[in-house]
Amino acid sequence: MSDVVDTEPLIRYSDEVREALARRDPVVALESNVVAHGFRRPQNVAVAREVEAVVRAGGAVPATIFLADGRIVVGATDAELEKLGSAPDVAKVTSRDIAVTLARKALGATSIAATMAIAHRAGIATVASAGLGGVHRDAPTSMDISADLTELARTRLIVVCAGVKKILDAGLTLEFLETQGTPVIGYRHRGFPAFYCRDSGFDTQARVDDPGEIAGIARLHQQLNTGSILVTHPIPVADALDGDRIEAAVQQALARAAAERVTGPAVTTFVLRAVDAATGGDAAAANRAVLLSTTRAATEIEVARSAAERAARDRPIHTREVSHAS
Repeated sequence: MSDVVDTEPLIRYSDEVREALARRDPVVALESNVVAHGFRRPQNVAVAREVEAVVRAGGAVPATIFLADGRIVVGATDAELEKLGSAPDVAKVTSRDIAVTLARKALGATSIAATMAIAHRAGIATVASAGLGGVHRDAPTSMDISADLTELARTRLIVVCAGVKKILDAGLTLEFLETQGTPVIGYRHRGFPAFYCRDSGFDTQARVDDPGEIAGIARLHQQLNTGSILVTHPIPVADALDGDRIEAAVQQALARAAAERVTGPAVTTFVLRAVDAATGGDAAAANRAVLLSTTRAATEIEVARSAAERAARDRPIHTREVSHAS
């Protein structure tokens, strides 16, 4: 692990993350898009700090990832979180945008897909996020499918989220994940969540309650296949929003987006902010609750994974004595 840290010219690690990776201590990768675009100022930076505090409280090191000055930064400082949360021109970076953003030395906040790609390269095993990108409702005609899904097939990670946002098609997303061979595990909940809502109407592949078992499933999957495993964990009951209420707000927001000709990646931000406004701020509160909950779950799983790896590394190798006939 330490040779990866020392010889990667494109990546600048924080001292805390570099030391944790060198010791093979638990590290949780965090996307920075939630800081730059997920919440309004100044709540965005406050939530980012809360998320990092959850990781530390759970016994792991947070690694918020972003791009700046032609390099990938793995482990944002507090001052860098402030910059991401206040700069007016932070680019939203998905997998395909990494090289362009680096070449232009622009400031970029990573989506889940970009965070996965970078975490995999940096030697981090677990990524925490709120809601995964997925298959859009008009995908049969628009072919709009998030790079988050295809990135799962290219990396070897444990990715923890609260399912897909209500603006997406949960059923088609699960079909896509099955087609590309991505396991979908429900952590202490069988239903496939829908971000603000605990259930989308679909089930995960299996429910697993023990974080150590999830770590074991990930290890076996990565030994036998390429690709990551997706772990879903729902918003807490007290913070969940009513599905019918959110669906009505989503439908209105999508109609407005179409009328105003909002297209491409801008649709997600437009609709989420419209839903937040329609719910009187309840959606933003739920967004924060989702992020803290999935981060806590990811930290539990990463700590268990790291402990299992350490135990395997420290286990003595017993050699069988061979007797020689005289």
